[in-house]
Amino acid sequence: MVGSMISTPISVKPWNSALAACIRPDPGVPFRRRTIAVSNSSSPLSTTAFFHLQHSAARPINNLRLSPRHSHYLKASSSAAGTTEYLEEPATNVKFPKSLKVPGCTSSSLSLLGTGYREKVFAIIGVKVYAAGLYVDQSIFTILTAWKDLSAAEIEANSSLFSSIFLAPSEKALRIVLVRDVDGKTFWDALDEAISPRIKAPTEADEPALAKLRATFENRPLSKGTVLFLTWLGPSKMHVCVDGDTSSGADATIESTNVAAALFDVFFGDSPVSPSLKMSVATGLAVGHK
Repeated sequence: MVGSMISTPISVKPWNSALAACIRPDPGVPFRRRTIAVSNSSSPLSTTAFFHLQHSAARPINNLRLSPRHSHYLKASSSAAGTTEYLEEPATNVKFPKSLKVPGCTSSSLSLLGTGYREKVFAIIGVKVYAAGLYVDQSIFTILTAWKDLSAAEIEANSSLFSSIFLAPSEKALRIVLVRDVDGKTFWDALDEAISPRIKAPTEADEPALAKLRATFENRPLSKGTVLFLTWLGPSKMHVCVDGDTSSGADATIESTNVAAALFDVFFGDSPVSPSLKMSVATGLAVGHK
């Protein structure tokens, strides 16, 4: 890491005029891993620019007994009424309720297990696309007792554990909050590119499920601040909800084991699109078993 702060203008080649126009030095952000601060531009990302993201550091969840080395990642707040507690994802400053009622879920509420972010790198410029948090039913800790004594690093590396989470008969949901404008077709194309290679043995249920996903996103502008929910009700059924904080139901119900499993693997498989999210969830699982 470079120890000094950004204090002078940075010359950027105009490979993308919309992106170049939004770059600014920020004296409050260290120049880290060749990534600089990018303003909240409303310019949507292109299809090719959206999905292949930079590896990022783990973001552990709040109120965990972590070493001082990790404590600077944590930042929590409460609502003005004092009734809802939030965890702030530090890379994007997006706040996640520590528990919530997820649209389409039968559980009274799900609990936040970990957060992370998704980032696209243009040359040396890191552009954050969204923040994400995984919510689970507390029964998951009873189901996963076999991994009780593992460290966060051991959990993160254990693909069978995350497969067990997916197969567990309990609801789990991924809350995604966009931090840039992204057109629906770009979002869908990127998602499809990630899902399709993960379906090794297609079934008749897969194409209708993928068509529903495509219809949900393709012709829909997704502006900064839009909240999406991917909710797994079981191994073969899931709900997809756009504008999830204001919706009471699902925009699409997906009934395909292959598609549901592929979507889970996109975020928690061996090559996750957000390494920070997976490591944060592993940390939450490790601490939750203590």
